[in-house]
Amino acid sequence: MCLILFAWQAHPDYPLVVAANRDEFFARPTAAADFRADAPDVLAGRDLQAGGTWLGVARDGRFAALTNYRDPSHNKTDAPSRGELVSRFLSGGQTPRRYLADLENGAESYNGFNLLCGDLAELGWFSNRGAGGRMLAPGVYGLSNHLLDTPWPKVARGKAALSAALPALPDEAPLFALLRDERAAPDDALPRTGLSPEWERRLSAAFIRAPGYGTRSATVLLINKTGKARFTEQTFLPDAVPGERREFEFAVSRR
Repeated sequence: MCLILFAWQAHPDYPLVVAANRDEFFARPTAAADFRADAPDVLAGRDLQAGGTWLGVARDGRFAALTNYRDPSHNKTDAPSRGELVSRFLSGGQTPRRYLADLENGAESYNGFNLLCGDLAELGWFSNRGAGGRMLAPGVYGLSNHLLDTPWPKVARGKAALSAALPALPDEAPLFALLRDERAAPDDALPRTGLSPEWERRLSAAFIRAPGYGTRSATVLLINKTGKARFTEQTFLPDAVPGERREFEFAVSRR
């Protein structure tokens, strides 16, 4: 997952609004979003190579999502899958605050990551790249492959577009439109993460289209104040060809 834009308690009717793109190699096997046979209360896609997931929601309103922290010079080939961090929270019973606090022990064994964990009462963020974790105040946030709200061009543009889209809810079209933004950043605004300038340019767009790699899915999650959740996933094939679209609605069962 390379871009997560979200509004937490920033809309009077929708305490949680999420618009997110997952970017990945097209050769990596993936299962589309669904309620899991081994965790029937969890709705998420699945990385069939490592078994974890990048974003999901549970019937009790628990939400989690993950981005990688881009730092190719410090990747460990034997590190455990970061996707398990999302799956473990969604199927577990810890509060977001406790779960993120417990990550302090052992987080260094993973390659760089950012993790969002929340429920109907609180939402928190944790990174194992020197930032630790914290619970989030109401607001509009953006997360890509650096720390929370790092002002990369696609994060800044995405946050502004999300703020502008909130008054149109429950219309999801503006949210999917902002996720399809293919504008690359100008060269003088490109992040410097250790990749070649060509790849920094390609990855600077919200929606990525590159040989063998790109945005594999766009997901919108809405949870309203009455506890109704709506989860929509649009998948993409190579060269940005739209694939399957899946839509789910359910009532959140409070613990």
